[in-house]
Amino acid sequence: MKRIELLAGASIAVGLAVLALKYLAYHLTGSVALLSDAIESIVNVGTAIVTVIAVRFAAQPADANHPYGHHKAEYMSAVIEGVLIAIAALAILREAWLAYLSPRSIDAPALGLAVNGAASVLNALWCAVLIRQGRRHKSPALVADGRHLLTDVISSLGVLAGVALAVATGLAILDPILAALVALHILWSGWRVMRESLGGLLDEALPVADVARLRAIIAANAEGAIEAHDLRTRHAGRMTFIDFHLVVNGAMSIAEAHAICDRLERAIKAEVSDALISIHVEPEDKAKHSGIVVL
Repeated sequence: MKRIELLAGASIAVGLAVLALKYLAYHLTGSVALLSDAIESIVNVGTAIVTVIAVRFAAQPADANHPYGHHKAEYMSAVIEGVLIAIAALAILREAWLAYLSPRSIDAPALGLAVNGAASVLNALWCAVLIRQGRRHKSPALVADGRHLLTDVISSLGVLAGVALAVATGLAILDPILAALVALHILWSGWRVMRESLGGLLDEALPVADVARLRAIIAANAEGAIEAHDLRTRHAGRMTFIDFHLVVNGAMSIAEAHAICDRLERAIKAEVSDALISIHVEPEDKAKHSGIVVL
């Protein structure tokens, strides 16, 4: 978790650097499209701060009030990110409308675009780090932050191309139109971030392929049992919660049933390292004949 915290903290520094460069690009040019890019970077800094807080909270061990841990805090941070993104998009739409009513020429376009381009390169490199490390460490907050930065990179490329076109054609109206398109793109990315996070908060099951793999592991490693049924799964941050019922012969001793459970837990954790597994042992009269058949 220390590495996740370090990455989340570094995002604040990167976000401030990118914000400074993008605001400089706007200051040099007066372009409302470049201003929209800078406003999105303000959100990036805000979401980076939220991510640091969430990651640190999620790293706290389970306690009396949170017996299952604090892992879902990362999902909450991603929801907050989505809200901040939506606010930024509305602010950009306002600036775009004002610029549409009073179009203005773009100053020092070459230097401004070069500065903005440097900021976009820095953002692209850092979002790749966040997404890769977030997936490696199973951190929804880092992945959400990285995906938001990726959206920022894509919109920045569009802004660069659009501003260059506005300068080349002399059509000042293209600048606010481009800013409005950036705002709509940001809104869409914010919805995607919130949708994925809400899935975690609502305890969505693992993907079908992962559940099928779990069923195969249980079937192959439950020798001595009769069947398993009522398999349930969910994610909470980096943790995967798995529970199911295991049917055994009623005459089997507690020690024998416990040994089967231990074997199953070892096999599942070999495949899913951060797994919290609960197995409810039942006698054969509880068999449903519709669950997982033991091989």
